[in-house]
Amino acid sequence: MTTHTLTAGLGLKPQHFDAALDCRAPGLWFEVHPENFLMDGGPRLRWLQAIREHHPVALHGVSMSLAGPDAPDPAHLRRLAQLVSRIEPVLVSEHLAWSRIGGHYLPDLLPVPRNADTLARLAANIQQTQDVLKRRIALENPSHYLRMDQHSWSEPEFLRELVRRTGCGLLVDVNNVHVSACNLGIDARHYLDQLPADDILEIHLAGHSADASLPGLLVDSHDAPVAAPVWALYEYLLARTGARPTLIERDGNVPGFDALLAERDQAHSRLPPPRIAHEEQAA
Repeated sequence: MTTHTLTAGLGLKPQHFDAALDCRAPGLWFEVHPENFLMDGGPRLRWLQAIREHHPVALHGVSMSLAGPDAPDPAHLRRLAQLVSRIEPVLVSEHLAWSRIGGHYLPDLLPVPRNADTLARLAANIQQTQDVLKRRIALENPSHYLRMDQHSWSEPEFLRELVRRTGCGLLVDVNNVHVSACNLGIDARHYLDQLPADDILEIHLAGHSADASLPGLLVDSHDAPVAAPVWALYEYLLARTGARPTLIERDGNVPGFDALLAERDQAHSRLPPPRIAHEEQAA
């Protein structure tokens, strides 16, 4: 079991390779989507391995479709396990969402009803994934844009039950909480209060934008700096959980590395002492 000191990190972008490789900011780590590195060799994998020699790396999946009707794709899961073995990431995470049906992939993270059938399917898929990877994974809360009438649990209740059944952890995306709270009219702080603090393994922060055609709707766009209400929710969550590895996500209108690092430093400065020592744990 390897111990790493993680504070605040950045989503790693190819255009920032040299700057990321050279940066030695305390506690800095990087996160990538494993789908971009599921190959046996080549320049992209060598690039990631070079980063990993100097910085902790986390894998944040976007295509496992854990909440979907189909079991995890065996070939995909096998390649993911190979990448985990090669990179030895400090964290592995996925989404409470689905994106695959009948062998067809959809370019989105789609919502699911929080009912008994979904719970059983998700628990089985998470457990299978953890068994293959031989480690605990973290599940991220989604952003919401429409109300669904088919829910039997609140989202925090649902996440707590998944943690209880599978031993998985949680990745709390604070921007998603804020966006969902604004779009659905729920209390963001009450949402955070209901999550099992000890099982929160990672926090995401990102920017959002207003939808151009639907007034009042916020979109988890990842194309802007973290907004003030999200920073406030982040501080509220940290007061309850203590320090957690925190990632700044930026996928659109990506600025230079120095600008992203400055935003990362804002998260770093908000983390309460002592700095977290995160331990990789087998499932």
